[in-house]
Amino acid sequence: MAEPKPIRRLTENLINKIAAGEIIHRPASALKELLENSLDAGATSIRVTVKDGGMKLLQIQDNGCGIRKSDLPILAERFTTSKLSTFSDLSRITTYGFRGEALASMSHVAHLSVITKTKPDTCAWKAAYSDGTLVDAKTGEKADPRPCAGNDGTTITIEDLFYNTPTRLSALRSTSEEYSRILDVITKYAIHNPTVSFLCKKAGSPSPDLSTPSSSDTATTIRLLYGHSVAKELIHHNVSSSDKNVKRRGGTDMDMDVDDEGDEDKQEEHEDEGGDDNPESWKAETYFTNANYQAKKMVFLLFINHRLVESSRMKRAFEACYLSVLPKGSSPFVYLSLQIDPRSVDVNVHPTKREVHFLNEEEITEKVADGIQACLAKQNHSRTFEYQAYLTTTIISRPHRLLLPRNGQGRNEMPADPHRKIYSQHKVRTSVQDRTLDSMFPIAHPNANVNQIAESSLLPSSSSSGAEMATTPPLNTLAKSREVKESQCFLTSIKALRQRLVKGKHRQLTEILEKHIFIGIVDLRRCLSLVQYSTKLYLVNHDALAEELFYQLGLRQFGDMSRIKLEPAPSLRELVQIAVDAEESIDNTKLTRAQIADRIVKVLMDRREMLAEYFSLTISESGHVENIPLLLKDYIPNLDNLPSFLMRLGPQVDWSSESECFETFLRELAYFYTPTPPILDPDYQASDDGELNQEKDKGKGKEKEGDKEKEKELYKSERWQIQHILFPAMRRYLTAPKSLLDRDVVQIANLPDLYKVFERC
Repeated sequence: MAEPKPIRRLTENLINKIAAGEIIHRPASALKELLENSLDAGATSIRVTVKDGGMKLLQIQDNGCGIRKSDLPILAERFTTSKLSTFSDLSRITTYGFRGEALASMSHVAHLSVITKTKPDTCAWKAAYSDGTLVDAKTGEKADPRPCAGNDGTTITIEDLFYNTPTRLSALRSTSEEYSRILDVITKYAIHNPTVSFLCKKAGSPSPDLSTPSSSDTATTIRLLYGHSVAKELIHHNVSSSDKNVKRRGGTDMDMDVDDEGDEDKQEEHEDEGGDDNPESWKAETYFTNANYQAKKMVFLLFINHRLVESSRMKRAFEACYLSVLPKGSSPFVYLSLQIDPRSVDVNVHPTKREVHFLNEEEITEKVADGIQACLAKQNHSRTFEYQAYLTTTIISRPHRLLLPRNGQGRNEMPADPHRKIYSQHKVRTSVQDRTLDSMFPIAHPNANVNQIAESSLLPSSSSSGAEMATTPPLNTLAKSREVKESQCFLTSIKALRQRLVKGKHRQLTEILEKHIFIGIVDLRRCLSLVQYSTKLYLVNHDALAEELFYQLGLRQFGDMSRIKLEPAPSLRELVQIAVDAEESIDNTKLTRAQIADRIVKVLMDRREMLAEYFSLTISESGHVENIPLLLKDYIPNLDNLPSFLMRLGPQVDWSSESECFETFLRELAYFYTPTPPILDPDYQASDDGELNQEKDKGKGKEKEGDKEKEKELYKSERWQIQHILFPAMRRYLTAPKSLLDRDVVQIANLPDLYKVFERC
């Protein structure tokens, strides 16, 4: 029999970290606690700044009452709060926070700093915390708060969240998903607090992703955050415990007059006579959509005593109200603000206050659901439907814009006469849904996607698990690139490079690429594709266009690029050595290949901090490549070219001058991102339909056939990536320079000229 293990008392540090794991699950849960503190402080303006989904930086600034200097030493200690002093206070709590664990938990799993100023103070005070105690932000030793400049209110900054708990950090999703969760939390609190101004943006971004005005109302805020489609179908309804018009349990009366002013007056009189003294009294305010609104997923916002909570029972009850109204698979939008006597609510049932228990939950849920159902029944007699009419006998064409030769007054345009007849030779295809060359041939494997490019890479880090941000939709889905915002940069050299792009813009060519319609890839090996603009057909070199596009995307996101994480991180020395060994043009030098590789590695290691800050190229102290820059979402470069890219950074980048350094580095990065056609077996030949024909060879085994099947998938994946990711990105972001004319963009046909040829025949 095994000996019993001794029982030990856990250390204080371990206890605090375990408690922190119960409170702070992800950046969004930390932000929820900070938002509630700001609202408790009476703030009317709240600004949130986020970097890397809140894992690198999460900052919230408010104009509330601030924190007194005398309270700063115990601010981040556990169970320190201004909300309650005795246990009886818990039954009357009306504030968001009360246990005093949020800031303490954050100080144990992140670097926490606070800048606060009360109205009577002459200056602000800055304090940093580690494991619940005041420390100096630089040395980590104990220190007192320091005076600094600041406005009335509090600014709390959380940096490097979960830096000391790697398991929790690795369990988080991508930075984009964490950021969307943060926006979701702010959106919900903004709707419930329309008189408070909320703003959320990414660090370095000039424009916010979420912004609401102060002194607004709930309906206006819903319209601003959820769109006109939700707001125009909203129904506003109030119900309370004193409302007699709603069917009680076991009753049969389903009639309800939501506009009866007399009943509302009676309800107010009841409250004035002391209705609030009844622990079972409650009132609810609801905004919900009518039968004209349909969504794939239900949006349910529930606030109980102004606290954001969840209730699966209420959600199911409200969904049931729409079963006979909405089609199967459709869901509504419901916002419910429920105010209950604090004595009837137990708020201390969940560490993050996500759930609460309250008396008469079933009765309240049923009463609110009956009110929603009665309102829907009254409005169900008139419903609107959107439809599109198809004209079968007459085709109506809009006057379109044609590029004509330049004259002294600039470009001429076709007169916009709606009654003018448009001849067939001047009609253009205006829908991107029309068929392309590739769509006219069958697809053997419709589920092939671009991730297969990464799976075939020779590098250990190029697997689909290594590029954590490489999530690509299937072939039959049109990829939608997210907006690539221009980073805020104050470097003179970067401003000059961006101005040079604007000055070198060729307007006519840029308009062609901006409004083109993709026809198909003519030859993948020669990098040739067909596009249509107006009545003209152009043959373009998509590799040259892509290289210019990625250079401009890199310049556009300078200093704020996303990252592709490589796991496991490959050795920089090994990658450079692979590329040097494969290079044939360096045999004439006096240095050996090993010496050349060492010099290139030394150049990159000496500048790794600059590469990480400006270009998101992260190299660890041990010489491993941890991250490479991501220029375009859903587009993963061919990682087989990573050794060559790193090797070229040594001799091809001008490290002696700032402007030339940035430009040459971005050119090399663009060259690395340029799509390279897969290396195919000689027995495969590209036919006109874009498929690969296999020459018969009975002597080849099954292993050879498996490799060829993989090459075929790579070929189709490359074509898909060019059509659905690169060309839409060119249409949106490429500023075409004059150098692309007559070499990479060539007009090969014009519809009016073709009609003239047909007329001669």
